Amino acid sequence: MAIKSLTWMVRVFEPPVFCYHEIVHNKIIVDRFKNLGVIFVDDISEVPRGAPVMLSAHGSAPELVARVHAVSGITVDAVCPLVTKVHHEVKVRSKRGYSIIYVGHKEHDEAIGTMAIAPESVTLIENEEQLVQLPDSPEPVAMINQTTLSLDEWAGIRELAERKFPNLWMANRSDLCFATTNRQLAIREITKIADTVVVIGSANSSNTVALEKTAWRYGARKVYRINNPSELPDDIGGIVGITAGASAPEDLVQAVVDKLNPQLGVQEICVTDEDEYFPPPPELRDLLRAISAAVALAFAAPLGSDSPLDADRLTSASSTLNELRTQTSIM
Repeated sequence: MAIKSLTWMVRVFEPPVFCYHEIVHNKIIVDRFKNLGVIFVDDISEVPRGAPVMLSAHGSAPELVARVHAVSGITVDAVCPLVTKVHHEVKVRSKRGYSIIYVGHKEHDEAIGTMAIAPESVTLIENEEQLVQLPDSPEPVAMINQTTLSLDEWAGIRELAERKFPNLWMANRSDLCFATTNRQLAIREITKIADTVVVIGSANSSNTVALEKTAWRYGARKVYRINNPSELPDDIGGIVGITAGASAPEDLVQAVVDKLNPQLGVQEICVTDEDEYFPPPPELRDLLRAISAAVALAFAAPLGSDSPLDADRLTSASSTLNELRTQTSIM
């Protein structure tokens, strides 16, 4: 959703388009957008007044969102709906007087944005040792997690917390991202047959690192995390398992397969079929409807019901970005 939304911003606005933080934690995707005129910033003061701004998929602090709206001519928040759900849980539990334990990675953009929802109520922990050191709380306790944790990492902390805080509140439905947990389940199966595992994704991607840890945990003898095919070692042999972080483009995965040049073919390991769909952010939907209406008015054309986003569900992020790159190179 976030990648497709930023491609729409690039189509609609003259460069530069600004994006607060990396749109997703994938170096290849970020570099492709930079080549299309997107400027990624870590401080809103770097954005000229009136410039179009997109907020990243990882979620932003409320104060930051307000600052962006004050500076930007057009602001589109591409926060993942799963992260929005976590923000809502923090807001509700803090208002009800809960002491909130947030399980996440201290320097990750998602953790920073989530903790800013109610900083006076939230304590961040990264591991079981830090959980053990927490004092007993007179207030009711809630535990909420970063969406991109590994299944094993979350399970151990959750079980320990349930013993330490018998009346612990947790969400009825897991806040772990399905796109990351499905990959972790698949890599468990892959490690049963693969001699070596290649994980495609960036070092600052939490879900990519979780895949790397999962591969080691479930018995892989060699694990390589790479950004692109050029980083593959020359001596890889035997059966090679390949997985990728949630934001890695499909063409990059295929390029790694092509570089490995498997002599005995490729076998796909499927643990589930994903059919979840996140529509574009409401600000973007409103913007594109307004543009369509303006074009229809300018050419005295009837205002139809079709929207530029009607085919969005059927279009992958990889194909959308590749199409835009091709169009830009032709122009």
